[in-house]
Amino acid sequence: MKKRRISSIYLIIVFALLYAPIFYLIFYSFNQGGDMNKFTGFTWEHYSALFADQRMIVIVLDTLLLALLSSVIATLVGTFGALGIAARKQKKMKSALLTLNNVLMVSPDVIIGASFLILFTSLGISLGFGSVLISHIAFSIPIVVLLVLPKVDELDPALLNAAQDLGATRWQTFSRVIIPFITPGIFSGFFMAFTYSLDDFAVTFFVTGNGFATLAVEIYSRARQGISLEINALSAVMFVFALILVVGYYFIDQYSRTRRQKRKHHQNETQNEGVMLP
Repeated sequence: MKKRRISSIYLIIVFALLYAPIFYLIFYSFNQGGDMNKFTGFTWEHYSALFADQRMIVIVLDTLLLALLSSVIATLVGTFGALGIAARKQKKMKSALLTLNNVLMVSPDVIIGASFLILFTSLGISLGFGSVLISHIAFSIPIVVLLVLPKVDELDPALLNAAQDLGATRWQTFSRVIIPFITPGIFSGFFMAFTYSLDDFAVTFFVTGNGFATLAVEIYSRARQGISLEINALSAVMFVFALILVVGYYFIDQYSRTRRQKRKHHQNETQNEGVMLP
């Protein structure tokens, strides 16, 4: 009992430290005053100013479009990459590919951003939406690979053999057996890539150009000019948006698990009925 109480208190302290700064920002986004020194009254004016700021609206839409495109492309490439790594029969080759994939995961964002900046400059590629999109796809692919690969490894070869024995083509086996089985990993990779793209700053700061900015870079530039409660309002909106994504992913995951359990239960019943037949 004492250990449970200590662990509960520890978790409460950890979550309080993590969420206290966020709720502090959200609380002062409703402050009638112009700073975060003292709460003088409740107001919605900072949210009104936020939604009236056309530049900020454009930046938010560009950031969402960038995150969506980069996560979709990274999910496609990363899924096929995970399938390709899992198909390697040689353990040394497989471990070498995983090592190369993990290097980008552990490399500092500053190094990755500087490397892309040098690459784009040497190739004469102008910095803007395209350069940021390529960079976000590059650092999102390893994330997708790491999340999809475990589901691929869990795939029972007997399912593939059974599909081939029943006359399924390679495409039918891929679309009706492999993809449905690894779908939870694909969704996890997509959502993780999407969130990484949304809040990335270091890499984006190096490869963005004049006329284009993401939300993280814009918040940084505005924060350097001085504290504005409009930034607090924007942080509150993005926090709610992230919360909706997490809740949505939770329900999607629960729905997919329920479907898999029902499918397994139906298969077990079918097998039991076949055994009971004379």
